[in-house]
Amino acid sequence: MKIIIGSNNPAKIAAVKNAFHYQQTAFLSLDIPSGVSEQPFSDEETIKGAINRAVGALKMGNGDIGIGLEGGVQESAHGLLLCNWGALASKNMEPIIAGGARFPLPYEIADRLRAGEELGPVMDDYAKKENVRKNQGAVGIFTNGLINRSEMFSHIINLLVGQFYYQKTLKK
Repeated sequence: MKIIIGSNNPAKIAAVKNAFHYQQTAFLSLDIPSGVSEQPFSDEETIKGAINRAVGALKMGNGDIGIGLEGGVQESAHGLLLCNWGALASKNMEPIIAGGARFPLPYEIADRLRAGEELGPVMDDYAKKENVRKNQGAVGIFTNGLINRSEMFSHIINLLVGQFYYQKTLKK
């Protein structure tokens, strides 16, 4: 099986490889544009970015499965929530989606995002680190390292893969 990952982000690549560790699989990661804002600001926009990456990866990489993962934020009555979505695209089926963990961002982060900044650079500045998004992610910073970005995306990938195989068994 050939799986195309619609990102070159190491945290996303690790999550995908983790989910398929039990199969003989070839992986290819491509920098596929999300087609949405640099900082998606709703579930719908974040989902659209994940689907665009999955479908684009499948087409560009000529694989069996395309995976798209997208991080965003969602306004709520409890503040600005971090949200993450994934999509799995395969030939002859509609893309499958799944969402992951959510938690409110601290006000000093949320205010900067509402002012138009993107989470990645804001987190680098806040944590006094480089490439937070490619390593532990905001989730790693705000959970004191108990969950990192790759682990968070692994949960989403497992939801996608489980749905994919379930749908395949229905077609038999």
